[in-house]
Amino acid sequence: MRPSGRQLNEMREVSIETNVTKHAEGSCLIKMGDTHVLCTASLEARVPPFIKGSGLGWVTAEYGMLPRSTSSRMRREATAGKQGGRTVEIQRLIGRSLRAGVDRVALGERQITVDCDVIQADGGTRCASITGGWVALRLAVNKLMKTGDVTTDPLISPVAAVSCGIYAGQPVLDLDYPEDSEAGVDGNFIMLANGQMIETQMSAEGSTYSRAQMNELLDLAEKGVAELVEAQLAATA
Repeated sequence: MRPSGRQLNEMREVSIETNVTKHAEGSCLIKMGDTHVLCTASLEARVPPFIKGSGLGWVTAEYGMLPRSTSSRMRREATAGKQGGRTVEIQRLIGRSLRAGVDRVALGERQITVDCDVIQADGGTRCASITGGWVALRLAVNKLMKTGDVTTDPLISPVAAVSCGIYAGQPVLDLDYPEDSEAGVDGNFIMLANGQMIETQMSAEGSTYSRAQMNELLDLAEKGVAELVEAQLAATA
């Protein structure tokens, strides 16, 4: 039995509220159970120097957790003078995951920065950030298309992510914190809407895993991503 009482293949309740901030070109508040992330997308008429003049667009991301997003207060990274290694790793993951669903030629020479701020954490913050980040990106691109700044939709597919793992010897979908903290195997799966994989992160936290178990987790991930894509499309329709 899972701590939440969910079935092994059951997602947490997912909700996506769009246009939650006044100034960002695209924004949403995604809730995956008790993990809540504010995602905003900002348009800029410039690109990083390393692709300037190439005609290609760029999508990047930043990620952070508010001090009381967890059970005890975390020190703001700004007060330490630098980002932690985990933060840097996650925001790079978000950026490259979202770029996998973008036609950078169609986007044109402009940059979209997706900011993901964790308001409340209960496991799966990077997956929620990627899933909500795509929604914010979709809304920002919609504005570009409405104004005629881009004529061909640069978003080739939704991008969504979900965690799966082996908890108490059983493969489970969408780990919350009690499961994540005790999982024998933990994995994050980022996919396009058609199931094509962008990135898979799997690690043995307390026990090793077999090829058959990995396949079981992939099957769960495909189911979870399909449900998340459905929620993304409903939110941006």
